[in-house]
Amino acid sequence: MKPKNPLLIVGAGLAGALLATLLARRGWAVDVYEKRPDPRRRGYEGGRSINLALAERGLHALRQAGLAETVLAQAIMMRGRMVHPLGGETMLQRYGRDDSEVIWSVHRGRLNLAMLDAAEAAGACLHFNRRLLDVDFDAGLARFVDDHDRCAHEVGFEALLGCDGAGSGLRAAMAKRLDLGERFEPLGHGYKELEIPPGEDGGFRIEPNALHIWPRGGYMCIALPNTERTFTVTLFLPNEGEHPSFATLPDLAAARAFFERDFADALPLIPEFDRDWTGNPIGVLGTLYLDRWHLGGQAVLLGDAAHAMVPFHGQGMNCAFEDCVALDRHLGEAPDFASAFAAFEAERRPNAEAIQHMALENYIEMRDRVDDPDFLLQRELERTLAERHPGVFVPRYSMVSFTRVPYATALERGRVQREILVESTRGLDRLEQVNLVAADAEVRRRLTALGLN
Repeated sequence: MKPKNPLLIVGAGLAGALLATLLARRGWAVDVYEKRPDPRRRGYEGGRSINLALAERGLHALRQAGLAETVLAQAIMMRGRMVHPLGGETMLQRYGRDDSEVIWSVHRGRLNLAMLDAAEAAGACLHFNRRLLDVDFDAGLARFVDDHDRCAHEVGFEALLGCDGAGSGLRAAMAKRLDLGERFEPLGHGYKELEIPPGEDGGFRIEPNALHIWPRGGYMCIALPNTERTFTVTLFLPNEGEHPSFATLPDLAAARAFFERDFADALPLIPEFDRDWTGNPIGVLGTLYLDRWHLGGQAVLLGDAAHAMVPFHGQGMNCAFEDCVALDRHLGEAPDFASAFAAFEAERRPNAEAIQHMALENYIEMRDRVDDPDFLLQRELERTLAERHPGVFVPRYSMVSFTRVPYATALERGRVQREILVESTRGLDRLEQVNLVAADAEVRRRLTALGLN
């Protein structure tokens, strides 16, 4: 394929910047249009959590773009979940076997800045203050507008690549031409962000190399470390219903009383609780599903524009980055855009739906089960079986976070493994009571024949 016009990427966030870098390095002419100002000049304009969890899928994509070392130099390792039970002792639940299997807390804004620089260095042209207004697919023209001076810009394109997030303007334009089967399923829970500042000595107030969780059954708080030695704390809570929900916290006094009761050990760590609670909005959580991601060879969606998900597996960015690598590969292999986009969707949509499902499941695990005795026994057996059957019994979290096994494969294998764990520990209290011979036999019978690809 040798297009006359450039490929137009809509959105210069994380996915857009990475895709621009990959395609420009391959030799494509790439223009990127972003509705916000250039954050390298105006400062990062957030609006979403500043923390992201970087895992192997995302790291692999960054390696392809030559950015992994730069990003990891500014990241903080998280070995596992530091669980804060109500009235109990904290416990670290490792994500993997050792420090070779960890995830990384990265700052969204700094990551975006580094990736924009990389995209320009690779040869992509970046255009800011350009919001997609509409698309004339018949003429191959995209119309952008500067919301500050209302000036319109008409641009010819060879193909449009939608990296413009859950509220995608490109998706809206495509939907005028084709029923995408779009549906958004709200979680019914929202989130509020707070902050733990550095201690008086300038250091972290709590263990920095962990993702902290305060599970409370039906709701929770989490805290992720930042390189500034702060933590971003996020409360996840039902929007409506009986206490507790955001509806039952109508004012600051009610919110503070709620934290004093349910998060008593966390509240002293948040000295600006009053400011954070009143100043930060309640965020919306939900899952976006599409039956179709592309419009012939003219346009394709990826990342949150195609499959926004809840954040509880920390895979939204990683999945989007994996999309970018896959689309770059298909564009390099296919004879035309229509074939490339169709092959990309066929590969990625089942996997996106699988991680969306697992992200919803992980919310229940994090808020309800991480301090449950049955769950802890199953985790112990899970580690044991992984040691006894390396490469065969692989914990689902490990498949998702430390490998690039397709998400759909991880979901199916994880379902079978979960059944083995539940059956093997039913009615038991300790690992010593588990019939490991029988568990081994189930692993060989039910998993050996299932591939990891």
